[in-house]
Amino acid sequence: MKAIILSAGQGSRLLPLTEDRPKCLLAVGDDTILGLQLKALKAGGVSDVAIVTGFRTAAVEKAAADATVPGFTVRTIFNPFYNVADNLASCWMARDEMHGPFLLLNGDTLFRPSILETLLAAPPAGITLSIDKKSEYDSDDMKVTLDGDNIINVGKDLAPDETHGESIGFSRYSAEGADIFRETLEQIMRTPNGLRWWYLKAIAVLGERGLVRACSIQGQTWGEVDFHVDLEEAKEKFG
Repeated sequence: MKAIILSAGQGSRLLPLTEDRPKCLLAVGDDTILGLQLKALKAGGVSDVAIVTGFRTAAVEKAAADATVPGFTVRTIFNPFYNVADNLASCWMARDEMHGPFLLLNGDTLFRPSILETLLAAPPAGITLSIDKKSEYDSDDMKVTLDGDNIINVGKDLAPDETHGESIGFSRYSAEGADIFRETLEQIMRTPNGLRWWYLKAIAVLGERGLVRACSIQGQTWGEVDFHVDLEEAKEKFG
């Protein structure tokens, strides 16, 4: 199994901590966000990881080289548009890696290996999106609308009555799903708004076509590091 990690951004909301290092290399206990991700992926049987880099790419390249051991390869793909584009462009830069089954992971999502096990064990589907459910959602949550087990919409601006969960930034693609996702990325990148959109815009487009399934990880431990308070919470959970 291959995994692609989107780690091109600086993480400006975490300044001054990210002034000279990318968000993915911030310390969490004795490790880093990226280091914890790689350990969890390796523990779950992933053998090949491609990291999309951007800000301070040399530091991430070194971390990737240090993490590579026999049976576990970590590579990098440089996204030169990281400072002017959102993460759909990072996915587009990694499109040549999207042949055959793969996992896609946001560079600021931390998770226990049990979440990877749950995602890999989910029923077959072209695209499977891991979601959590809670009593209320804030404006920064990437919300999802469900129709049964199908995800039919994704976005931060969904109304409360349309919100049935949130994406945790971790998804699985079959070989067929990978082909469809790659084609959709290409189509969106050819539009005037291509550089401005999250890759979940592509998921929303495919969800409308009934091609995206939800995988609930409710009750399991994960975290997204966007703000200073998130980093402190991550240290308590994963440090």
